[in-house]
Amino acid sequence: MLTRAIESREHTESYYAATQNKPTDYPELCESIQTDICIVGGGFSGVNTALELAERGYNVVLLEANRIGWGATGRNGGQIIGGIGHDPEQFKRQIKEFGVDVIRKAGFECCEIIRERVAKYNIKCDLTWGYTDVAIKPRHMKALEDWQKQLESLGYNHATELVDGQTLRADWVNSENYLGGLVNRTGYGHVHPLNLCLGEAQAAASLGARIYEQSKVESYSDLGDTVQIKTSRGDVRAKHLVLCGNAYMGNLSPKLSKKVLPAASCVIATEPLGDLAKTILPGNTAVCDMRTALDYFRLSADGRLLFGGLSNYSGLVPSNLEGKMREKMLKVFPTLAHVKIDYGWSGNMGIGINRMPQLGKLSNNVFYIQAFSGHGVAPTHATARITAEAIDLEIARHDVFSKIRHWNWPGGKLLRRPGMALGMMWYKLLDEI
Repeated sequence: MLTRAIESREHTESYYAATQNKPTDYPELCESIQTDICIVGGGFSGVNTALELAERGYNVVLLEANRIGWGATGRNGGQIIGGIGHDPEQFKRQIKEFGVDVIRKAGFECCEIIRERVAKYNIKCDLTWGYTDVAIKPRHMKALEDWQKQLESLGYNHATELVDGQTLRADWVNSENYLGGLVNRTGYGHVHPLNLCLGEAQAAASLGARIYEQSKVESYSDLGDTVQIKTSRGDVRAKHLVLCGNAYMGNLSPKLSKKVLPAASCVIATEPLGDLAKTILPGNTAVCDMRTALDYFRLSADGRLLFGGLSNYSGLVPSNLEGKMREKMLKVFPTLAHVKIDYGWSGNMGIGINRMPQLGKLSNNVFYIQAFSGHGVAPTHATARITAEAIDLEIARHDVFSKIRHWNWPGGKLLRRPGMALGMMWYKLLDEI
């Protein structure tokens, strides 16, 4: 049966929600409590910040308005891709050469954090290594060749392989759409993102972190030496607050909401493909193409094709989500014309103008992490660690990120979304050139 995204306080009816290891049932906050650190948002950023701080021995409270992993964390393509935003070289004036090196190393580290965390806490999340960037245009192949050389020059620890169209179709992605690709067999990969986040939350709770679901934060007050955080039925007094609501934080912090634009992306999951799965993706890697408005896809552990894309800044989701996504899927894999679509859902990702994650401080007591622009599965793990370091008074890496300037989206509440939707249309036209 086809399913649609429903914005309720429970999970959207996605493949991930249907196959989660165990539904969460953390309590609602219904009292007044105190803690060292209060974290708002139960996605990858919030949960991993909680886990990092719990591992350091801090008393941590995490407040989630719905369920752990309810937002972008539990709705994405499950692609583990390294790197932190755009090339940090463009921010060299602000962060200097040292800062460029810090960000690049964090881009390598983020995937390794997932690898280590899954092993350390025995998280069952279908972790699979292997990733392929695919080229549609000759200029894409040139960009992939340049990227491979840059990785080698930076001392990247995982080998990459540039392959032509024939090799790509035989060994990795069996589609006539692509001229070739860059294969990373061991450094990048894919995962069941909801189960990963649920496992990380369980690990944090096992170390003493207190997690509350169905506990939407209505306001907070920075009192100088402490921060007071209020929900509808409770409140928290904390030494530090970390805001991790990203595209779903609303107007809790007007200053931050002006810097992030929620943009929709859609995913479908086919029925299990059986032997056909190996025919279309013989290498079982996650795949992204090189366009701005890209397609991304991979196989699930039970042999379904999870196919995503249809990104837009209008905030609107097509009424025929499954049909539109099926059309896109069949352009890549026409042999799937007879295959049923079992799930279809959408979610919002937080977009920043410069496409760099935003992390910093609103005051001495209030930190924030947001705006991964659709590439947050792995980078959230590094930025959570860097934020935890800063709270633990290891400030060097956090200082680098906080020096990057992040602009407000122009146009105010009424005009910024249509303006950016027009901008996205321009980039889609460029994709076709």
